[in-house]
Amino acid sequence: MNEELAARLRANPRYRNLVQRRSRLAWTLTAVMLVVYYGYVLLIAFDKELLATKMGAGVMTWGMPIGLFVILFTVAITGFYVRHANGAYDEATEQIKREVA
Repeated sequence: MNEELAARLRANPRYRNLVQRRSRLAWTLTAVMLVVYYGYVLLIAFDKELLATKMGAGVMTWGMPIGLFVILFTVAITGFYVRHANGAYDEATEQIKREVA
């Protein structure tokens, strides 16, 4: 990319807005994911009894569904970001490309 095109891109207010919105969402989702993941790790470290407690009369303990929740939450939050990015960010990116070029 030549320098003049890069400078026009950086000066475009829609581009700056897109970068700001994308960064805000990415950092928010990162913080939420870290809270869920490290919350689970801290639960393993400090409350093993809860995770070892059996659910009903069977052999499954609370640790299994909570661990499964962490995995499914990761997939869901990734899917949310991809869907949002494909919908909002791709359209805005194409519009910015047309304006700058």
